Amino acid sequence: MHHRYQNSSDNNLLYWGLDYPPLTAYHSWLCGIIAHHLDPNWVALNASHGYESYHHKLFMRYTVLLVDVIIYFSAAFLFVATCLSEWTESEKLGLLLLLLLQPSMVIIDHGHFQYNCISLGLALFGVIAVVHDWDVIGSIAYSMSLNYKQMELYHALPFFCYLLGKSLQSDRRIVKITKLGVTVIAVFVLCWMPYLSRMDDILQVVHRLFPFSRGLYEDKVANVWCTTSVLMKLRGLLTQQSLTLLTAVSTLVATLPSCLHLLYNPTPYCFVLALVSGYVCRVKYGHHICGEYI
Repeated sequence: MHHRYQNSSDNNLLYWGLDYPPLTAYHSWLCGIIAHHLDPNWVALNASHGYESYHHKLFMRYTVLLVDVIIYFSAAFLFVATCLSEWTESEKLGLLLLLLLQPSMVIIDHGHFQYNCISLGLALFGVIAVVHDWDVIGSIAYSMSLNYKQMELYHALPFFCYLLGKSLQSDRRIVKITKLGVTVIAVFVLCWMPYLSRMDDILQVVHRLFPFSRGLYEDKVANVWCTTSVLMKLRGLLTQQSLTLLTAVSTLVATLPSCLHLLYNPTPYCFVLALVSGYVCRVKYGHHICGEYI
């Protein structure tokens, strides 16, 4: 498994190489086992590059539908059923349809097979859990979400501030903070286990997850950097390291107000607002790479 992030003659990273966290590697490995059982030609080493067939495409679409139903759909139904008690039935139904039928999810997951429904579904399970004070379960769900897609980083600070704020208001704050910290560390250790034996393996995974060397797509993605590119091209003025630092600091500064407010006012309402604010700030100030952002 640890070879999945290493470039070699049998693992050409330039041909759709893996650039997502370990849970994605495990999921693709499981899909590969099932695909090999159904038709070895679908996943034949090297020979399957560019392979297309009706049944292969059908299999890939079924893999998306399956995790959609198991993870994302169930999370959406649970959220609407348990977190919106003051809403009318028609309002709940409208939100549920928006969650399940949003065009971006359908196009990207079912057309490009990105499986964003897994990370978003796990993150939504995390939101549901911590809002109902099942903080350990919520920490596990969100940590798994982050270990499936690094793009869930835009929710990391709100989750951290909400859980920390609630813990600081508890009578057993030290015990609660320790419990949550151990939970998160345990999930990460289990997910990263195959790569922890060698520092080179860890660094290679991190390098694949954060490919800043691809550059800042300031003139291709609708955000602040796209707007400023009309006046000046930052790629021609700053080094890649400076661009990375600029986007990171800008995103952090824009996200901090709502998260600091959440830290001192850890309510479900403020938590949701911080999640939305964090997402918007990441989109507007984050380091975009080929339409995806870090």
